[in-house]
Amino acid sequence: MSLVTLLAIGVVALIAVVLVMRAASTYRRLRGKRVITCPETKKPAAVEVDAAHAAITAAAGQTELRLSTCTRWPERESCGQECLKQIEAAPVECLARTMLTRFYDGKSCIVCGKHLGEIHWHDNKPGLVTPDYKVVEWSDVSPERLPDVLSTHSPVCWDCVIALTFRTQHPEMVVDRSARVAPGASLVGPR
Repeated sequence: MSLVTLLAIGVVALIAVVLVMRAASTYRRLRGKRVITCPETKKPAAVEVDAAHAAITAAAGQTELRLSTCTRWPERESCGQECLKQIEAAPVECLARTMLTRFYDGKSCIVCGKHLGEIHWHDNKPGLVTPDYKVVEWSDVSPERLPDVLSTHSPVCWDCVIALTFRTQHPEMVVDRSARVAPGASLVGPR
């Protein structure tokens, strides 16, 4: 092959790499459930951006956003998707994951007092305790309810999620001994 041919192949390969990197970056940034305020109802709704479409259009030069899911669909599927402006303005801030991270940041478990620290997204996730002392895991909360739930529920560490869940599901197997509670913490729920 001639030097000109090799140079042309190199330039084409470099352009392809740049386009793939741009598409991959856009895909990673725009995937995931988001909580927005529906412009029509002024209430929270959970949406997902069509991240694959956004990635392809980003590689072509202009990122085009459109929704792939919304909790108001199929009834309102023909809406104008004005909520996309909220995602364009703050793509990370409206992610459900970001909302949860901020909720737990700097907090301690309401049961044992342990500092919650960094959240491990794929295992040992902390949970929530309802005002009437029931344990709730993230998978039990629909994303559009997150703002309300996070304003009324308290944080609980993974260990206490397991212990409280076991206590609730198998009370006949629990033996109460004198409890040792961390300073400033309180036991959750009636005995």
